[in-house]
This record gives sequence, structure tokens and C-alpha cells, in this order.
Amino acid sequence: MKLLAVVLGLGVSTAICAAQSVNCNMQGYKAVDGVRAVAGAGGVTLNWQGEAQQELRAEFALRDGQPVVAELAARKAGGAWIELGKELTPQFEVTTGRRRISTTELDILKRLGKDTPAIEDEYKWNVFWDAPLVVPGHERLVGPGRTQDEIQRAAVSYKSDACTVKTDGDRVSVTFNGLTLGIFSGDLQFTVYKGSNLLRQEAMASTEAKDVAFIYKAGLKGFAIAKDTKVVWRDTSQMWQEDDFGGAVNQQPVNLRARNRLEIMQAGAGSLAVFPPPHKFFFARENEVNGGYVYTRKDSDSSFSLGVMQPERCEGYDPWGVSTEVWTRRASTARSQAENCALYNAPPGTVQRMAAYYYLSATGSHATQQAVMAYTHDDVYKPVAGFKTVTGHFHLELNEMVRDRGTSDLSPTWVPVFRGLGINIVYLGDFHDDSDARDPGPKRLPEQKAYFEGAAKLSDKNFLVMPEEEANAFIDGHTYYMNPKPIYFTHSGPRTNGQPFEENIAGYGTVYHLGSTDDVLRFMNETKSILWVAHPRTKSSAMYPDMYKDKDYFLSDRFIGGSWESLPVDLSQPRLCEVRCFGVNDDMSNWAPKPKFMLAEGDTYMKAPGDDTYSSFAVNYLKLDKVPLFNESWSPIVEGIHDGNFFGTTGEILFHNWGIEGVGAKSVYTATIEYTFPLEFAELVWSDGAKVDRKIIPLTDTTAFGTKSFRIPFDATGKKWVRFAVWDSAGDGAWLQPVQVK
Repeated sequence: MKLLAVVLGLGVSTAICAAQSVNCNMQGYKAVDGVRAVAGAGGVTLNWQGEAQQELRAEFALRDGQPVVAELAARKAGGAWIELGKELTPQFEVTTGRRRISTTELDILKRLGKDTPAIEDEYKWNVFWDAPLVVPGHERLVGPGRTQDEIQRAAVSYKSDACTVKTDGDRVSVTFNGLTLGIFSGDLQFTVYKGSNLLRQEAMASTEAKDVAFIYKAGLKGFAIAKDTKVVWRDTSQMWQEDDFGGAVNQQPVNLRARNRLEIMQAGAGSLAVFPPPHKFFFARENEVNGGYVYTRKDSDSSFSLGVMQPERCEGYDPWGVSTEVWTRRASTARSQAENCALYNAPPGTVQRMAAYYYLSATGSHATQQAVMAYTHDDVYKPVAGFKTVTGHFHLELNEMVRDRGTSDLSPTWVPVFRGLGINIVYLGDFHDDSDARDPGPKRLPEQKAYFEGAAKLSDKNFLVMPEEEANAFIDGHTYYMNPKPIYFTHSGPRTNGQPFEENIAGYGTVYHLGSTDDVLRFMNETKSILWVAHPRTKSSAMYPDMYKDKDYFLSDRFIGGSWESLPVDLSQPRLCEVRCFGVNDDMSNWAPKPKFMLAEGDTYMKAPGDDTYSSFAVNYLKLDKVPLFNESWSPIVEGIHDGNFFGTTGEILFHNWGIEGVGAKSVYTATIEYTFPLEFAELVWSDGAKVDRKIIPLTDTTAFGTKSFRIPFDATGKKWVRFAVWDSAGDGAWLQPVQVK
């Protein structure tokens, strides 16, 4: 397409700052039915068709090297335009610290003789126990204490002299050069999507500095305060709150503990919602306390700012207990979690995408709230026919609650959290940092009994609490056990003095005593249980399962794979947990006779209804007709996971079916999905047992809220396994388990 020269900024608000002439590159722009870019003397205007027949408008200009959102507006079909904002300045702030490996990972590397500079550098980016903003440092800090000069804060500045308008499928973006954000530099980009009211603002910037970990704020400055201007949000108890800007001017952004990470500005009959990407904005911690992820800032008596942010100070969860001893110990753990605030990774040269979303609407704030929440199914894992939702790896200390309270008739704060999320099956992980995990029986068996009794009473017809354990016994690193029923067992150490593998004990029935890796594998086979490596290649599983990939227990089909958690977070990567999670999944499937799987887990502690749990979660949808009762066999769950009959998802993309048709060179992978955000790409990944390869299917021509069927031809000749995943434009995803190619 012929290059068009466009003058930006001339004749627009010259009283604010001087106009600027610039050539806007339209070469990559192609007209899209439903999205139109118009370049003129006043700037570049995007008009697009949104939801419910609404029409949206965003105008961009340049003032003295400063990109400006000259106008945001919305209208209903045939109605008058409602101005949502004008002369708005794109704002970004960044706080950077130094990424260090933790003592947890480093001690493992040293013990295994793997503490080379190259391996340490690799595992540094997988670290969980790091807190770059805590001075003098977290308890697991390696080396001398941190100092304040490791921490840098910077606000954005611009020296823009060019813009680019580009079409990609059914979306159009406007990009300005010349962005500087502390040690980062790059571009500012705005993107609109056909059929959606969304506008995405992001800094796309990189740094050449080493060891960088960071958090950011992103928003718009310059909203006018009128008589009827207000910002509304729901608080953590789901009550509506509002700010009418009648108070004093703010010096700093005021972060709001808003339900669902959402604030909405009311502007006459219209409104503008502000929120971060639902999952990719969040990095793994061991709790889901709502720290306040959107902000307001009254800049003067006539204007204010809105945006998204990660607070610099993290908080721990509230303990749940009665006795002083229990409360004190749990509070200490909570403080440790509060200090663990690992931030995002920024390896040198990677383009980090620091995003915020706006939702333009010609309706009031409450209607806009409902429209925005549809993108995450109201922060609920939507039911899908033929599937039940499964999640776990939660250290909630149920047996201690039962013993501390003296009763199993309890209603812990975490039960309504799981029920509210739409979870059908949750497996717990007592005996982790609580109770007497290594006791040979006298203490442990009564504690297991309390654990089983508590889980039984919390379970219901469509809500099963499975009392399982992250046993971490005999196999290096951390491993999780899932049993098909309540089973008493010990793992205190090698069996001595003729202790049997299995015995009958009054009051408990059959009790197993595990004393070696052989015993663990025998236990799994005899009880039809399964196990997997927890948080592979990070935390206490650094270098695992790599170091035992040739062992019988790993090669066994009862060892199903590993846990998937969004750790670490690198905003340059289009997939969540791109390198560690899917990398270890592909490696495990190559090492073993049959493919291994990745079970989406939480690995968190106490939780309450006011927490922002959805944003930190991914769950599994397991092919299952009904949830077993507590006193029924859980084998359909265990064997369904064992066979890989499930998919993982952040919730916005849901599979309905999948399979492989044909054989050899005439193979076809089929799948059907539903989704909310416009999609980004799908990928078919395969291996011959040594080399992993993939086929990327671009999906930028999709609009919001749809269904899609895939039929992807591939040559299965010589392939060992194949897997499939779909990712959307907000970084959310759903992934199927690897399937052995026959």
C-alpha cells in the first residue's frame, strides 16, 4: 500500500502545547469491516464497531514529542456521541530491582554439583523465593543484604517523532516511537478490536541491564472533573463504592482494593472501565490477598488519572486458628509470604509488554461492569457439559483446624472461595508445614483421621474435598500424592526393626509404611494412586525431574508428570509459563515411554472471599459425568488424570472436545473451543522423542465471544506425541495434554 504522509497535532489544542508535524506510516494499514482508521490534519482517529451495536472512537495526536489521546467517545446505535475523555496523557511508571537466585535453588544446585554460572543464571529466572524490593532482604536471600540503590523508580517520558498504523486480522493498532521508562526504552501502542469495546494501551520496551525484575503502573492522565464525575468500584465484600473527587489533591496513585481488579469512571450517560490483563498481570505468590491493582489519582481540582498498578508492598494472608501457638506460627508464615513479592522478569533484550485495558461504553457504570465481567465469566470457571473442574495443592491445615477447634463441624473461610469460583473438586495438601508429617504413626495417624473427617464434612454432592498430600518423601524435590480414597500411610524414614510395608492397626484399618522409592512406587501401584513433581524446576524442585528422569518411579505410568503454575512471569512471552512449564512438559514426554501431563495447581495457603483468587489461578477441566461423593471411590478422578482426559485453562478459553483423526501423513488434529477475549494464536506441538517442533495458527481475525472449530492436518509419521493449545490477546490460555501418536 502506498505510504501516506499525515500531519499529526496541527490545529488541535495549541494552547496546551505546540503542534508537531510528523509522517505517520500507514503502509501496514488495511481497512477492516468494523474498524476504520482515518488520518487527517488533526491526527489519527480509530472508529470501530463494539458490542451491542455500540460505536467507539479513539483519536490520537502528537504534541511536542508527547503522544496524546485526544478523545475517547462512545455512542449507541443512532445516538449522540458521549465524550469519555479528551487530551489524555498516557502514563507509565516502573519500579525495578535486581533478580537474584534464592538459597532454596542455589543449595540444590550446589548439592548436585550443578552450581555453574550458566546454570545459576538459568535458574535465577525461575526463582520463586525472591523479593527484589525488600531491604535488607528476604530470609532466603543469597549474598549480602539488599540496599536501597538496587531499587530504581522512573516515570515515562516521550520523544516521539513517528507513528505507525497497522492492521493485524480484525484489529488495528497505533504505535508511537520514542518511549523511555527508566532503564527501559521502546514504543507506546494502542490497539482496538473489531466487535469489542476494548482498547489496549501498552508500553513495549526492553532493557539491556542485567538481572532486572520489575513492576509497573499504566494509565491515562487528564480526565476532567465535572459536577457528575465519579469513579466507582466494588470493594472486596462486593459493595459498590465511589469517589467523587471532593477531597484534597493526591501526590501518589491511590491503589483501590477493587473486586475483580476493575474500576469504572462515570461520564454522563457513558462510562470507561479500567482493568489489567486478567491473569498475565499477576505473578505467582503463595496467597491471593487483594493488594489493590487499579488506581485513581486526583491531580488537581479539575483533573484526575486512572490506571492499573502492582503495589510495591505485598501482604500476607490472614491466619485462621484459635490457640496463640497456632495463630503465632501461621502469622509468621503469612509475614514470610508478604515479603515474597517476586515481580516480573526482564531478561536483557526482551520486549516487555506493560498493558492496561479500557472498556469504552455508552451505558452506565453498572451495565459496563457486567459487560466487562463477561470476559472472565464473572470470575467464575464456567460449567462445561461432560466436565468437572479440579484444582488443588492448597496448604490449608484442615486437620489442625479440626484438632484446634475440637470439632470437625467447621466452615473455613476458603470453602466459599472455591464454591464461588465454580470448583467441583479441590485436593488439599496438609502435612506440609503443619502437623507431624514425618511421625511414624502415633501422632500422624490421629492427625490423618482428623484430616479425613474434616474433608468428609466439607464435601457435598457437587463439591468434593480430597485430603491428599505433598509428601516429599524419598524422591528428590517435592512430589504430590493423589489417592483414590482416604488411605492411612507414613513416610518417616527407612523401614527398620521389621516394620512391615502394610499392617492393620485398630481404629485405622490398613496402614502403609513407606521407607524408600521402591515403597513409594509399590504404594502407588497397589492403591492405584498417582504422583507428580510439584513446581518442577523451581523452589525445592529445582533440577527436578531432570535428575531422576531415568528412575523407575519416574518412568512408571503412575508418575503422571508435573504441576503447572504461572511461575515465572515474563511479559515478553505470549504464553503463560512458556519456558518452565511447557518446557518441562515436553521434556518429560520425550524422556518417558508415554507422554507426561501438566496438572494446573495453585500452591497457595489460606484464602478468604475477599481475596483476588481468580487472577492467580488456572484450573483443570476433567472429563467426568458426576462428582463422586466423599464415601464413594475417587478412581474416576484419579484415573481420568492418569489417562490425560483433562485440559488446563485460565478460564477464558474452554475446550468442548478434541481428538486425532486419520493416521500417518493424513492425520488431522481436531478441537472445538469457546472463548471471550479475541484470540491470538493456536499451536500444535509435537516431537519425535528428541526434537520438539510446532505449527502456529494465527487467530487475530477472531472477534470477542465466539466459538471455533479446528481441523489441523499434520504428518504423524515418526512422531511420538502431539499436544494443542490456544492463547488469546490478553495472554489467557487453554492447553490440552500430550497424546501419544499411534
